[in-house]
Amino acid sequence: MPQTETPGTEAASGTARLRWWTELPLLVLVYLCYSAGRLLARGDVSTAVDHGLAILRVEKLLYLNAEHPLNRLFTAHAWIGVPADFWYASLHYLVTPAILVWLFRSRTLHYRAARTWLMASTSVGLIGFSLMPTCPPRLLSAGHGFVDTMAQYSSYGWWGGEASAPRGMGGMTNQYAAMPSLHVGWALWCGVMLWRHGGTRLAKTAGVVYPLVTTLVVMGTANHYFLDAAAGAAVMGVGLLLTPWAMRTADRARAWFASRVPALAPGLPADSPAPSASVVSGGCQTSPGERIPRQRESRLRPGVEPDVSPSDAGEGAPAAAR
Repeated sequence: MPQTETPGTEAASGTARLRWWTELPLLVLVYLCYSAGRLLARGDVSTAVDHGLAILRVEKLLYLNAEHPLNRLFTAHAWIGVPADFWYASLHYLVTPAILVWLFRSRTLHYRAARTWLMASTSVGLIGFSLMPTCPPRLLSAGHGFVDTMAQYSSYGWWGGEASAPRGMGGMTNQYAAMPSLHVGWALWCGVMLWRHGGTRLAKTAGVVYPLVTTLVVMGTANHYFLDAAAGAAVMGVGLLLTPWAMRTADRARAWFASRVPALAPGLPADSPAPSASVVSGGCQTSPGERIPRQRESRLRPGVEPDVSPSDAGEGAPAAAR
């Protein structure tokens, strides 16, 4: 027999289908808050320069110096530097939303956790921008040996000499938000999604190549230090650890809100009656015309009472007259 489904079970189990008209405003709001937070976290330029020089000193102590040879390679060969600048200025804002849309449409069961991971990590990165404004290598004085490839090849693209933003909009970005590198962090997130949910060898290969190439690009274009890239990966790790807590908190908030505004809760509206069942027993519902077990169909005409056999009536009942 068909089983009845308790109203609200789907929402309670956390598998309620998300709708694009609620997801899109949420993501736009988070990105606007992130962009505004970057602008508010500019800090003092001299402090940002000091932080950048401190990172260089730490890398020197650790014998890390990938930025200088990569930057010289990118500036000496335009066929490498120009695509790298396009990579840095565009894919960060194209691949990540594309992966989100793909997960939403094709990997629905994994979308919410993946989206929450990305949002939590971005929030942690914003804290890093606020606490440690850092001057990128390209904005250090020329004596430190870095060349700004974005400025060198600006005639090839839409970006200006100030930043990777479109020409004339450089003042609307925070050029001292180098630590951590969310270019690397978001690329790592995209790579994990492609590796885990891509399902094909090509997708898995792209999941490995994309974050690795992005790491080389951010250093070769002198936009980030190696430790910035490492911090971007660490931020994604922290965001991953925070994801279960963030999802539980969101579920509690949703349940609290639904209990106070039941008309907006998933399932039936608050003023609509629950569907009636003809016979309900042990959580089972019979459809109209269906008999419960051991129920016999009456073949008598309307208004005629059926005979009751002694076995049905019981031992104490008198026998029927013959």
